Amino acid sequence: MMSYTLVYKPSVARTLAKLDKRVQARLKPKIKALAINPRPHGVVKLQGFKNRYRIRVGDYRVIYEIHDDILRVLVVEVGPRGGIY
Repeated sequence: MMSYTLVYKPSVARTLAKLDKRVQARLKPKIKALAINPRPHGVVKLQGFKNRYRIRVGDYRVIYEIHDDILRVLVVEVGPRGGIY
C-alpha cells in the first residue's frame, strides 16, 4: 500500500504549536498515522464536502481532506470538539 504525503494548512501548524504539550503528544501520532491509513477505524466523512473527513482524538477533532489521485492528506483544522465546526 502506498503511503500518503501529509500536508498541514499553515493555520493548523500554528494551532498545533500553541496546544498543551500533552495534547500535542496525543494528536501528532494520530495525524502521522493518517499518512499510512487515511481512513482509520472510527473516521467520519463530513457531509457537504466531497473528500473531507474527521477523526476523534479525545476531546479534539482533526479535520482533513484525502486526495487519492495524488496520494496526499491535507490537514485542514485541529481543535476542541465544541469550537471546530
